[in-house]
Amino acid sequence: MAMAFKMATTGMWVTDECKNSFMEMKWKKVHRYIVFKIDEKSRLVTVDKVGGAGESYDDLAASLPTDDCRYAVFDFDFVTVDNCRKSKIFFIAWSPTASRIRAKILYATSKDGLRRVLDGIHYEVQATDPTEMGFDVIKDRAK
Repeated sequence: MAMAFKMATTGMWVTDECKNSFMEMKWKKVHRYIVFKIDEKSRLVTVDKVGGAGESYDDLAASLPTDDCRYAVFDFDFVTVDNCRKSKIFFIAWSPTASRIRAKILYATSKDGLRRVLDGIHYEVQATDPTEMGFDVIKDRAK
């Protein structure tokens, strides 16, 4: 298995699949969202789920576990007041209150390393429950 980048702060590795999936989402628009997870045993950040171009933000929210942390990126398409089509990529750090303390610490300390690998993120949202990352939050941040 080829490794792309090592995150020096936590000793985690980001797989090539993470970077490649992100680039496909960013440039080819084949994915609407990507969910990443950390495998604690292998110390790898891997792709957990990929949402197709036809999926929505609600599909992303439904795919996040209620008792474990995850990272996600979401490609938000919208039309500006000037009638221009735009796209902004959101990075979501999902850390629900029901998740283990060890997982919360691991995800918090690994977040910046993954963000450096995923070049082109416009906004970041940190959420501990679904109301903190609702679609209205995403729309408000993008405008």
